[in-house]
Amino acid sequence: MFSMRHPGGDSPVAAFKRLARKEAPDEQCDFCSVPLGPVHRHLIEVATRQILCTCDACGLRFEGVVAGRYKLIPRRARALPDFQINDVQWASLGLPIDLSFISYSSPRQKVLAFYPSPGGVIESLLPLNSWDQLVADNPPLQKIEPDSEAFLANRTGGAREYYVAPIDSCFELAGLVRMHWRGLAGGTAVWSEVTNFFAKLRSTATGSRSACGSEVTHA
Repeated sequence: MFSMRHPGGDSPVAAFKRLARKEAPDEQCDFCSVPLGPVHRHLIEVATRQILCTCDACGLRFEGVVAGRYKLIPRRARALPDFQINDVQWASLGLPIDLSFISYSSPRQKVLAFYPSPGGVIESLLPLNSWDQLVADNPPLQKIEPDSEAFLANRTGGAREYYVAPIDSCFELAGLVRMHWRGLAGGTAVWSEVTNFFAKLRSTATGSRSACGSEVTHA
């Protein structure tokens, strides 16, 4: 499971809220304590999967690091408008919802699948039977950075959007789901937040095009 505990003592819930609200004005670099603006870099501590906030100067110390304790999380997502997957392949991943992200864990030396839920990020314990075939059919998946990036899929409400996304963006999405979920189906507010999240991601991702997704509605 990913850990969202902040080095300063935040609970996982508080850490989710920090990412979902785009960081508080009094956010500080976790290395040098310099004040940070609402938009700044993040690191992931590989062994614990903790997300840390960092200024540009401290963050750049970890750029290109392969086997260190921390990895600098990339800034932008890469859209996959030509991603090849059919419904049978998706079903074989064994994910209970149509919103998920898949990342390679260096410490565990395996590909792991996660999905957001009202209780936080949940790790799927089922085998990813079609993953190797998806990688063979979609070469961009071969370039995902271990630990710091993930394959992010949105198939909710008929959408078909796929990205290679920074792992902190995946946590941001999970935080939005956790904060806004109501009742059994989530309610209208959470799906509005999900729609807005992907609209922004689509507008800023490299390789994106207008046909990448479509407007959807949720019951």
